[in-house]
Order: sequence, then C-alpha cells, then structure tokens
Amino acid sequence: MNIEFYREYCLEKNGTTEEFPFDNRTLVFKVGGKMFALTDVETFESINLKCDPEKAIELREQYPAIIPGYHMSKKHWNTIVLDGTLRDTFICNLIDESYRLVVQSLPRKDREKLAVG
Repeated sequence: MNIEFYREYCLEKNGTTEEFPFDNRTLVFKVGGKMFALTDVETFESINLKCDPEKAIELREQYPAIIPGYHMSKKHWNTIVLDGTLRDTFICNLIDESYRLVVQSLPRKDREKLAVG
C-alpha cells in the first residue's frame, strides 16, 4: 500500500475529513470530528486504526505487523506496520472497521446524515 492509495481510500468514506491537528507530519482522517485513521506522511511506515478491544488482541496475536497503538489508547487502537506482510485488501478491511466503529459512536442524527451503520 502506498500513501496515495491510503489517502484516497480513506477520503472515499462518507463525511471523512483530513487534517494535520498535531503537527505537519501526522495526517489524520476523521468522521464526525473523531479520528479513525492516522499516519506519518513523511515515513508512511505504519497507520493507526481504531479497533474493537477483543479483536485488537486477537489481531496482535495473529499478525506480527499489528501492534498496540503507538501514542494511542492501547485498548482501542492498533498500529499496522506497513512491512509488506499484510495484503492491501486486509488493511482496507481494517480501515473500514475503524471507520465503522467511529461512526457507530456518533450521535444518531450524525449517523443518519452519513447514511451508514
């Protein structure tokens, strides 16, 4: 996966915005004002994604390239190391799940505006 594909994939999701709220390197994707994905645009060596806590543990046990979220809540976030061991389609599924979890946490009226889950 390259950064252009990653960026376009995230931006295809309803209501997604991109910004640099922390510094000029950390690209953050949000829906409803809440983060669902972030990465360092200079290195693009990993991405941080929200994950169900139980599933997060399972993924970390199964895939060496998935580790507890770097600089994030280790319970709710995973860091996906982009070392080539995970297929792009699998990473896209993880991005989808992160987006879905954040959308589900939004107030009902905001979810309805997005026309998703």
